[in-house]
Formats: sequence, C-alpha cells, structure tokens
Amino acid sequence: MATNDTIVEGVAGRYASALFDLASDSGKVADIETDLVTFQGLLDQSPDLVRLVRSPVIATDDQNKAIAAILDKVRISGLAANFLKLVTSNRRLFSIQDIIKAYRALAARSRGEVTAEVTSAVPLNNEQTAALKETLKASVGKDVTLQARVDPGLLGGLVVKVGSRMIDSSLKTKLQNLKVVLTGTGT
Repeated sequence: MATNDTIVEGVAGRYASALFDLASDSGKVADIETDLVTFQGLLDQSPDLVRLVRSPVIATDDQNKAIAAILDKVRISGLAANFLKLVTSNRRLFSIQDIIKAYRALAARSRGEVTAEVTSAVPLNNEQTAALKETLKASVGKDVTLQARVDPGLLGGLVVKVGSRMIDSSLKTKLQNLKVVLTGTGT
C-alpha cells in the first residue's frame, strides 16, 4: 500500500496518501491532481495566501472562510475542496504544499512516471521542456513529469532533482565553484 512508502512520510504524507486512496476509489486521481496544481499555482503567485496558509495566529474560522472563498473563486469543488477544507479545519494548512507534492508523487508513480523538480533562471519553452523530458527519460528509464519553477537568482542553467539525485548546472553554482578554486574560500 502507498502508506509504506518514503513518499508519504509524516503528516503531509498521511494526508496525501488518504486523499490519493479516496481519489483512486472514486476514479478521480487526475481531477484531484489538477485541482491541487491549481491551488499550488495560487500559492506560487500570492505571498498573502502563503501567509494565510502558514500563519499560526490566524483563527481557524477566518482561515476556513478565506479558503472557502478562494476555492469558490477558482472553481475547485468536490473531493479536492472538501479535502482542503478538512486540512484547514484540522489546522494542518501549513503543510499543504508538502501534501500537494506528496500527492503528485503518488499520482505520477501510479501512472508509471517519475517526477523531476526543475528550477531554471527563466521559464522553459515547449521545445526545452520536451528535450529535458526526453533526456531525463533516457536517464531514468521512465516517463518524467516536470514540476518547473523559476529562480532568476540562478543566472542561467538548470537545477534538476529526480528523487534523491540532484544535478546542478546553474551558472550561479559554477561561478561559486570557480570562486572557490581561484580564492581557496567559499566566502
């Protein structure tokens, strides 16, 4: 069962595993994943929402009202909405990003895919994304789902994490390594 996997450790893993089991039973794994990705996108775009999610001082009732309004606005309903409301009521909303990540990993694994976290200095275009997926597929031997993130601080290049393996080909890291070689220090 999924609950015995390292993907689902801790509180976030237990919630993600429970949601995945419910979604599997109802045949809605992909729909729930889409709704969770939508909610993650809101978190990525709104520092205010992140504060709402992470703040221990905001009352449960206030969080419940805010989350319900947000879910209505973006048309997240059904099992995903009920789940997000439950997480809010149980005061576990602070771990929602980890829950989403664990759920997506479970969903990808059920499809026979591996998830790769890709951080780039600029957004990747469709051709770059396709080429990266093919390269990673050749490396890991499975289809790869990308979770892309942009970090302008990288200056250029990519940081790719697949499972416990990380490949850092960012310009920032290369410059830091060069500095260490030239000066003998990392500061």
